[in-house]
Amino acid sequence: MNKQLFILILFIIPFIGQLVLLPYVNRIHPIIFGLPFFHFWLVLWIVLTPLITLIIYKMEKKNGGYE
Repeated sequence: MNKQLFILILFIIPFIGQLVLLPYVNRIHPIIFGLPFFHFWLVLWIVLTPLITLIIYKMEKKNGGYE
């Protein structure tokens, strides 16, 4: 797979998780770590989005995109 395509897919994943899937996870049950599922989902993406951004940054830096 082309690295630029992989980076684009990584870039799109947080948008899908936070915006597209949001109506499907808008529920109270199950309760995870004391949070309703909807809130757990949002907190999960608050953690995952910077990690995905870090992966994209490292890949771009390795390709010489950032100096």
